[in-house]
Amino acid sequence: MHIVNIHEAKTHLSRLIDKAANGESFIIAKSGKPMVKVIAIDAPTAGETRRVGFMAGQFSVPDDFDRMAGEEIENLFGVGS
Repeated sequence: MHIVNIHEAKTHLSRLIDKAANGESFIIAKSGKPMVKVIAIDAPTAGETRRVGFMAGQFSVPDDFDRMAGEEIENLFGVGS
């Protein structure tokens, strides 16, 4: 991870913020000692990666899902009567 000193951070703040917003987090140090970590707000934290299909195998969708309660829905909207 990129480390910048406070003076560099103040001088190039806009550029550094743009990089952080694009996923390139960085650390600001004071006298060589890391003080803060700057990351994008919407970046997932470690171990919090969102993934597609995380509930695979947890439930099943019936084959007639598109037709379930069809008659009831038609009656609600006055269709078919």
